[in-house]
Amino acid sequence: MAKPWITLDRADTREGPLELRRRGERDFLITLDGLVLMNSVANRSEIVLGQRGCRHLQSHAAPRALVGGLGMGCTLRAVLDTLPESATVTVAELNPVIVNWCRGPLAALTGAAVNDPRVRIEICDVAKLVNAATPGSFDVIIYDLYRGPHFRTDAQNDPLYGSRAIASVRRALGRTGVFAVWGENYDDRFVQRLQAGGFAVATERPGRGGLRHAIFLAQRLAESAP
Repeated sequence: MAKPWITLDRADTREGPLELRRRGERDFLITLDGLVLMNSVANRSEIVLGQRGCRHLQSHAAPRALVGGLGMGCTLRAVLDTLPESATVTVAELNPVIVNWCRGPLAALTGAAVNDPRVRIEICDVAKLVNAATPGSFDVIIYDLYRGPHFRTDAQNDPLYGSRAIASVRRALGRTGVFAVWGENYDDRFVQRLQAGGFAVATERPGRGGLRHAIFLAQRLAESAP
C-alpha cells in the first residue's frame, strides 16, 4: 500500500496555496492550488536543461549564468555540475519560501545546491531582471518555470516568451550566449520567434516513452547585429 502524502509546509500566493508534500524519504511534490508543479522523481528534463544549456561553457574562464526559477533545485544542480568552479550563477526566484525549502527539506536532493558559493539568489521576477541587465551580462540564460511557452502565448507581449522578451534576452547575452527554456510541450511558434529574434534553435524531448517535456536551446547568432 502506497504511503500517504504529508504536507510539510504551505504558503499562500495570489494563484492559490503553494505546498511542499513528502512521501517517504526522497519523494517530494510541490503543488500550486492542488496542481502538481514538480515531482522529485520525474526531473529528467530539468537535469538535461541545465546540462545542455551550459555545456558550451565547460572550459570558459569565468562563465556567468542566470537561472530563472529554482523549483526543487534540480536544474541548478545540473548547472553547477556542468560549469567550472570559476562560474557565477544568479538564480531568480519569485517566492522566498521555495528558497527555504531548498535549504531545508529538499536540500538532500541536490547536495544543497543553493548553498554553493557560486550561487547568488535574487527574489525577483526573472523577466524584470533580464530587462534591467546591461548588454552581455550573461553567457547563458535558463528558464525553468512552471509555465513554459505554449500556443496561447502572446507572440509579441508575453513577458517571458514573446518577441519583445526574446529581444531582451538576446541583449542580455554575450555574443554566442545560449537561451535554454523548459516547456511542457513543443511550441513551433516559440521556435519561430526565437529564430526571427537572432537565434539558432535546437530542441530535445528527453526520456523514452510517456510524457516527455520539451527543451529549447537557442544560441545567439554572433553575426547578427546586437
